[in-house]
Amino acid sequence: MKKGINIWSFPGDASISDCIQTAKQAGFEGIELSLNGEGELSLSATDQEVRDIQGRLEEAGIEIAGLATGLYWDYPMTSARPEIRTKALDVCKKQLELAAAFGVDTILVIPGAVGVDFIPDSEVTDYEVAYERAQEAIAHLLPYAESTGVSIGIENVWNKFLVSPLELRSFIDSFNSEYIGSYFDVGNVVQNGYPEQWVRILGHRIKKVHFKDYRRQAGGLHGFVDLLAGDVNYPAVMEALQAIDYDNYVTAEMIPPYTHHSKQIIFNTSKAMDAILGRSLE
Repeated sequence: MKKGINIWSFPGDASISDCIQTAKQAGFEGIELSLNGEGELSLSATDQEVRDIQGRLEEAGIEIAGLATGLYWDYPMTSARPEIRTKALDVCKKQLELAAAFGVDTILVIPGAVGVDFIPDSEVTDYEVAYERAQEAIAHLLPYAESTGVSIGIENVWNKFLVSPLELRSFIDSFNSEYIGSYFDVGNVVQNGYPEQWVRILGHRIKKVHFKDYRRQAGGLHGFVDLLAGDVNYPAVMEALQAIDYDNYVTAEMIPPYTHHSKQIIFNTSKAMDAILGRSLE
């Protein structure tokens, strides 16, 4: 498995170039970038901007581990408003296009939501309606994924949707396509489940993995803590990942960043991942 770090782990005002340099210094093999509404690597990103980022990656000797986006919170595929659903499709198509340009094999996709507690006044959608709209959206997007050679990875997030590994497995299998799978987030399931069980159930459908840790007793967003400081049984998670022969990136998504000496979280995370991956014993 390769060791990556998500760009959301860095301060919000850090440039992509600075994040790449810090990730390299901390010993990461890859950095996961994010498609944004504006700024660097935005929906209006040009070919030249992509080449510039590629040049920075090559200069630093680091890979792009994946391509995420937070835009699906603003534009859920399950919205009651058709124009929002259309915007979500456009975001995904741009994400697929950029991923292909960067040579990324899988993008992170949130397929909508039934409800989102941490977003004030967020839309609540009937579960069955959300399921139907999400299926319709992914079915529409799969031909684009196939044409780019990039897979759609469904992330398990706090959206009150696809809340069990059995349900997520059925959702993925309903499309009968190798271009859809799981972008599995270890920490996101700890509040109401066990990540090692999810890994075994999803099996070969897992295309990318996010590492986070979570302390159940804290609850809510305050429960997310540094790797190895929470309730994730990482030895069991690693055993499960090895059992399914997973050999792609495991990418840390550390939220929130430290208030002071913010770069330190990147170095601490790298060392914790070395321990989880067994590299500290080499």
